[in-house]
Amino acid sequence: MRAAILREYGEPLAVRELPAPEPDPDGAVVRVDACGVCRSDWHAWAGHGEWADDRVPRGQVLGHEPAGEVAAVGDEVDRFRPGDRVVVPFSLGDGTCPHCRRGAGNVCEDGRALGFEAAAPGAFAERVAVPAADYNLVERPDWLDATAAAALGCRYMTAYHALAERTTVGGGDAVAVHGCGGVGLSAVQIAAALGARVIAVDVDDEALALATEFGAAETVNPESLPEESSVPERIRDRTDGGADISLDALGIAETCRNSVRSLRPRGTHVQVGLTTDAERGEVSLPTDWMTRWEISFLGSRGMPPTSYPDLFALIEATGIDPGELVSRELSLSAVSDRLAAMDEYDARGVEVVTEF
Repeated sequence: MRAAILREYGEPLAVRELPAPEPDPDGAVVRVDACGVCRSDWHAWAGHGEWADDRVPRGQVLGHEPAGEVAAVGDEVDRFRPGDRVVVPFSLGDGTCPHCRRGAGNVCEDGRALGFEAAAPGAFAERVAVPAADYNLVERPDWLDATAAAALGCRYMTAYHALAERTTVGGGDAVAVHGCGGVGLSAVQIAAALGARVIAVDVDDEALALATEFGAAETVNPESLPEESSVPERIRDRTDGGADISLDALGIAETCRNSVRSLRPRGTHVQVGLTTDAERGEVSLPTDWMTRWEISFLGSRGMPPTSYPDLFALIEATGIDPGELVSRELSLSAVSDRLAAMDEYDARGVEVVTEF
């Protein structure tokens, strides 16, 4: 099978022929019809994470947002058969630990991160192996094609988990979204569908135009603000005292602090974006101010597979379309160029590999 392999950090991926995987007894092999290209792939490609002993190893097959059809299953798999249409979460639980049993497989301590570790080769490939298939695979509804499902695979479901499960966005809430890449635009669309008034923040006017298209009531470009103004001040002014919920989809120190400072008393910050070499996993925060106003700070990672039915129900009930976020379809050989474009944040919406 063809696969895209990380040879050296920051260098083009090598597209090579590799042996196709075989399923574990409890696992499955999925034929990949589509796989998103995400900023998390960029972090891996750039070699971030060494400060936390979390650097993706050289030789890794990247890619963590696949959708396709089951090609083969192990003898112990009960729920899936070849030909089943599926989507694969990137956070793979073992299916047996206390976290998995209570529906929190995304924080399974013995789980694997698809496309980010040697034990879980990724989906920039024609085939991908999925362990604990009965737990990790998600049946794909007939109305959801592979390209749109790949858009769900990380960014959309991450935004849903952050806004509907880690915190709970309700009708009339003011929600600020800092960073309007794939996960930020997903958050805008989902928050608007949940009845929130959304303010989108980004330095790119084209990204803000997309945010408006996907439901943002207002937008803020920090580079267009007067010198005496700031993002938190603008958001507090537009929300009569601050956002109820604010989400940092980018992960740099400035957006994290702006998100926290944008909140009203007892507001909730949700951190989704991962840091870069500049922050090395650490961001200083106004803790005294957060204590004074009882600000909640939540981390959010991916989404457990057990939450997909609720996400599908929201999509059907509201008519929102994750496929609208797909801005570009790619060949496997074009992935390296799109990862390099993320160095300068020159990638908008969700880009999906559909040609392998």
